[in-house]
Amino acid sequence: MNTIGVIGLGVMGSNIALNMASKGEQVAVYNYTRNLTDQLVEKLDGQAITPFYEIQDFVQSLETPRKIFVMVTAGKAIDSVISSLVPFLEEGDVIMDGGNSHYEDTARRYDELNSRGIGYLGIGISGGEVGALKGPSIMPGGDKDVYEKAAPILIKIAAQVGDDPCCTYIGPKGAGHFVKMVHNGIEYADMQLIAEAYTFLRKKLGLSVNEIADIFENWNQGELNSYLIEITAEILRKKDEITGLPLIDVILDKTGQKGTGKWTSIQAIDNGIPSSIITESLFARYISALKEERVVAENILSGPELDQQNLDKKLWVEHIRQALYMGKVCAYAQGFTQYKMSSELYGWDLPLKDIALIFRGGCIIRAEFLNVIAETYQAQPNLANLLMDPYFAKKLKEYQSGLRNIVCEGIMSGIAFPCLSASLTYYDSYRTGNSNASLLQAQRDYFGAHTYERNDMAGVFHTNWQ
Repeated sequence: MNTIGVIGLGVMGSNIALNMASKGEQVAVYNYTRNLTDQLVEKLDGQAITPFYEIQDFVQSLETPRKIFVMVTAGKAIDSVISSLVPFLEEGDVIMDGGNSHYEDTARRYDELNSRGIGYLGIGISGGEVGALKGPSIMPGGDKDVYEKAAPILIKIAAQVGDDPCCTYIGPKGAGHFVKMVHNGIEYADMQLIAEAYTFLRKKLGLSVNEIADIFENWNQGELNSYLIEITAEILRKKDEITGLPLIDVILDKTGQKGTGKWTSIQAIDNGIPSSIITESLFARYISALKEERVVAENILSGPELDQQNLDKKLWVEHIRQALYMGKVCAYAQGFTQYKMSSELYGWDLPLKDIALIFRGGCIIRAEFLNVIAETYQAQPNLANLLMDPYFAKKLKEYQSGLRNIVCEGIMSGIAFPCLSASLTYYDSYRTGNSNASLLQAQRDYFGAHTYERNDMAGVFHTNWQ
């Protein structure tokens, strides 16, 4: 009998199946269209993977309780797969959704299947196709006892950091997919911050692509060490086979997105969570899509001259390094604040320390300072915001001048820095004990009688302003 089944044999599903087989599992596979199944079969080299072309045969080949890993496109396709499986399943069987489903859809599916006695896990998977094959970061959500049925397999296929698997139980219902969603929001912000650092090095300092690649390689040896910094250096080294130019110079500057970053911002906005850096990274992608308009606007709208003179390159490379580090810390702080506030809102008790630990390997946002984040939540599990951890507070005190210099120089040079400037604004807003919100409240009370509180006595007040 097969120990696990995989449905959906695109790149991610195929690689997950191969990963499972390489770890000693007997894997049954099925895909709605035969061609993807056949393509996987052609790649097999003795792996314990058995293809099936009828879903009933696929289900019946699995040992009980059956464990079925679904890797199809989020949305209606998931519901369709579940509907086709249910007639052949028994109480105690487990369906796992490893796609980028919205966490509210996962909670709905959990309720529907739970009423039938079928376990349902929403599993966040990060790492792309390489991670799926060699070991991703895995974020399972659902009932703890249901997770325990699948845990031995999930732990085996996860990335490993030392002796620690990058897989841990996240929480009930849609918690796993929620954590993956916000992970992707942090990913959007991290990528945009890196792009802005690259822009400053290229446009303001006038460095060549190879020089910038050298800088990123150097940064990756220190506290900025991360997967995204590493691959950025590799990207900048790549030459276009057609023109011989750096490949980066022939890639159209229009960024796509698949929705998880948008969901992160919407959830934050709906629940009063300040995820401004993540949201600015999303808007940066939206404005990048207006390529044709931007090309026209470039010849109509004026800006300052982009002066590359009189800058000490060594000094300003250090400024941008500090700015990028601080921006990254602020972005991760917003993401983990979203975890904390949402955990309290939904009653999930998200394990923030463990989330930081499983992000250290396999996933796209893996970074050196996740070790510090994990240590922070180990020591202070109820910490309101990572910025107030002594380590990060000291580091940001040292680095804020670098971020301020970069943002100011960018503004004066007409360079758009949506996430670097949002990071600085977030930091300054969060450290401001008395803000201008008192004027906003007065305005609201003036035109709408919305009332206000006072800072010198308790109660709710309204003034007749006219």
